[in-house]
Amino acid sequence: MSEQTGHTSSKRLTGKVAAVTGAAGGIGRAICERLAAEGARVVAVDLRAGDLEPVVAAVRALGSEAHAVAADVSVAADVARWVDEGVRRFGGIDLLVNNAGIEGVVKPLEEYPDDVFDRVLAVNVRGVFLGLKHVHPAMKARGGGAIVNLASVAGITGNGLISAYIASKHAVVGLTRAAATTYPAAGIRVNAVLPAPVETRMMRSLEEGFLPGQPAALKQMMASQIPLGRYAEPAEVAGIVAFLLSDEAGYVNGSLYTVDGGMTTF
Repeated sequence: MSEQTGHTSSKRLTGKVAAVTGAAGGIGRAICERLAAEGARVVAVDLRAGDLEPVVAAVRALGSEAHAVAADVSVAADVARWVDEGVRRFGGIDLLVNNAGIEGVVKPLEEYPDDVFDRVLAVNVRGVFLGLKHVHPAMKARGGGAIVNLASVAGITGNGLISAYIASKHAVVGLTRAAATTYPAAGIRVNAVLPAPVETRMMRSLEEGFLPGQPAALKQMMASQIPLGRYAEPAEVAGIVAFLLSDEAGYVNGSLYTVDGGMTTF
């Protein structure tokens, strides 16, 4: 059992090269650790190089290799660069997790700042689009691969106080379905994972935004709306991602996997 990932490693991804964007965040780091524990070498991508140092150290502690790349996923040249660096360092890219995302602010739609709306969509939507676009040739050259886009239950629900985030995650669902219709021609499967609240910095920010000064009360209220009665742990999201990237999910394409404790069953 791996202490870092909380699972028995099956080494399903031995020999694979996996790129993970937003790798320094809570979910991103958990994904990097899980994929490394399953045998993959990891290209860890995030905005600041310094934030990636503990991720690289964790991957290496699990016996795998990691290469950190500082890049803005909303900038085409940066995305092309991290893909090229991954190919040069490890010989190719087999797997991609488009995980990078930001939450924006909590404000009614009619008061939502234009510049924040634009930035959320730039990172959460354009970032996924560019990742899909620029990794395609590299994966095709390897004979195929698998991609997981991190959406959210916000991609299938609504909330007028986080309109940019809601819109962006609906768009991620749309991009997933669009790519899943054409990417299989190159041997590439594309799926999406839709978590409910996860124990991460992003949720701490949203809790304070929804109920300023009383984030713990907001968390309790959110958890009470989930049949399992709690938030997800990052490692629980990573487990589904690892499955979807593995050959065990070889016939899974264009699917939306909720990891939400039953939150969207209501």
